[in-house]
Amino acid sequence: MTSNTDKTRLSGVLLHPTSLPSPYGIGDLGPKAYDFVDFLVAAGQSLWQVLPLGPTGYGDSPYACYSAFAGNTLLISPEQLVKDGLLDAGPPPAIKTYKIDFGEAYKVKEKLLQEAYERYIKTTDTALRSAFETFAQLHAHWLEDYALFRALKDAHGGVAWNEWEPALVRRTPSAVARARDELREEVEAHMFYQFLFFRQWFALKSYCNDRGVRIIGDLPIFVAQDSADVWTNPEQFKLDKNGKPLVVAGVPPDYFSSTGQLWGNPLYNWQRMQVDGFKWWIERVRATLTVVDIARVDHFRGFAACWEIPGGDKTAERGQWVEAPGRELFTAIRKTLGELPIIAEDLGVITPDVIELREEFGFPGMRILQFGFGSDSKNIDLPHNYAQNVVAYTGTHDNDTTVGWFHSVAGEGSTRTAKQIERERKFCMDYLDTDGEEIHWDFIRAVLASVANTAIVPLQDLLGLGTEARMNLPNSTEGNWAWRYQPGALTDKIALRLKKLSELYGRN
Repeated sequence: MTSNTDKTRLSGVLLHPTSLPSPYGIGDLGPKAYDFVDFLVAAGQSLWQVLPLGPTGYGDSPYACYSAFAGNTLLISPEQLVKDGLLDAGPPPAIKTYKIDFGEAYKVKEKLLQEAYERYIKTTDTALRSAFETFAQLHAHWLEDYALFRALKDAHGGVAWNEWEPALVRRTPSAVARARDELREEVEAHMFYQFLFFRQWFALKSYCNDRGVRIIGDLPIFVAQDSADVWTNPEQFKLDKNGKPLVVAGVPPDYFSSTGQLWGNPLYNWQRMQVDGFKWWIERVRATLTVVDIARVDHFRGFAACWEIPGGDKTAERGQWVEAPGRELFTAIRKTLGELPIIAEDLGVITPDVIELREEFGFPGMRILQFGFGSDSKNIDLPHNYAQNVVAYTGTHDNDTTVGWFHSVAGEGSTRTAKQIERERKFCMDYLDTDGEEIHWDFIRAVLASVANTAIVPLQDLLGLGTEARMNLPNSTEGNWAWRYQPGALTDKIALRLKKLSELYGRN
């Protein structure tokens, strides 16, 4: 990302590809993705931020993926497969809702991908075969294990890997070899689906880069327990002999939760990772920075210390802070990969050691305008307190939309009282000198006008949408990650207005 001495002022839009319009029930890497890039260019934006692009598991969260290296095959565009001759042209399925029905989307995409694979098996297209073989060789260090993991999950009815038969849980060579042989076609199919995803993704990324748009991706600090990463690298995590986590990730009790947050991710065996020079992490960051131009590292404070919770606990109360070798890790990664275009997600209560780690490597932190009105004028999330080396947001995927936040009321699920809400709203209106009629544009203007080198606006805020367009409500499991914008929402009027503001405040 930008360094302390880089005065380039940039701006962009946050939108996960699943939120694009599509006739197949979920946004994908097809024509509407290219239309969105054209909109960014017309609006004078140079950044497109996405959430993690990995294959999602239970709960459909992009922060709980089956792999830190693989791509989400739900994003594969059937229209592109038709152009490639892997599918016949035909009417799309009749999926009417603008919200994603993940179950229905899986059924539709799985059927189409199987058809594409069957077409590939019979193809005489030597260029396609050569491209797939080259891809498989290039990504062999993770692809074959991931494909076997997915084939085995399918064969076991989707249950977690640590519930398979003991020989597979422990990856005994004979059991793994037998599984590869018995599931050979299924394994190749999953490898082929990854080939299709990355082929489409890199075509889209080239389209972006050729037009001056860089992609900000998301690199979660932790990986899911039920993932190919943990199954194939158990020694890198704190697990018992049966593959169950000895300790798991979360955050301690605080103002918002008397029992803390129990995330459940297995924690790294940092001592073991240091022995091999953080090889797994280096390969993970290398892969991420091939797929995107800039990486936002989620939960950066975990590289200074993690809240370790006993594996069998039901709440996060009995955890403890355990130091992590963040300095050694990033030194090793930088030594291998060079300067790192990284944004550090440093939200919440941040201790001096986290700030020191971030500043030592020059990573910009984050500021969220929506968080700025909960205290007083010294709040670091208010624009007059920003530094240049930060990335300023109106809100994030975990927040309500700006319009939803501004019009929120106290009630079930709210962490704020009616009195707090009213005080924050009044402070907000006074600070921005607004009547709130177009509060989303007031927020956008404020972050664009700030000294922050980079400003990012979620598309929901650009469109002025309310709580119905919220992407995620943390600690909930219903209705998350399902929002999509409607066809026709990206108007020339919005593009021109954003472009004028970006130019006014010297962003390019």
